[in-house]
Amino acid sequence: MLIVALVLAVIGLAALVTAVVTSNELIAWVCIAASVIGVVLLIVDAVRDRSRNNADEPEGEPVAEEYEDYPEESEPEPEPEYEAETTVVEQADDVSSDDRNR
Repeated sequence: MLIVALVLAVIGLAALVTAVVTSNELIAWVCIAASVIGVVLLIVDAVRDRSRNNADEPEGEPVAEEYEDYPEESEPEPEPEYEAETTVVEQADDVSSDDRNR
């Protein structure tokens, strides 16, 4: 059914371009009709798909949402233990401004 709706969309687009170029009112109505039929087919397909999904779910169980905003958080993985390396940094003695000018 989706393929039929896609074909109707292509026909509608072609009819729209032809209607604009030729200023033909009949072709414009064909464009409108193809668009309306395509939209109706898409709505019917969506309703069928939704009812098919609802029929597959067992009764009595809560309905889970199709998409979750946040996935369930699991326990964080423990961080690997590394042995820390120590770096020794020596501090230089303060040099007075008189010693710098010499």
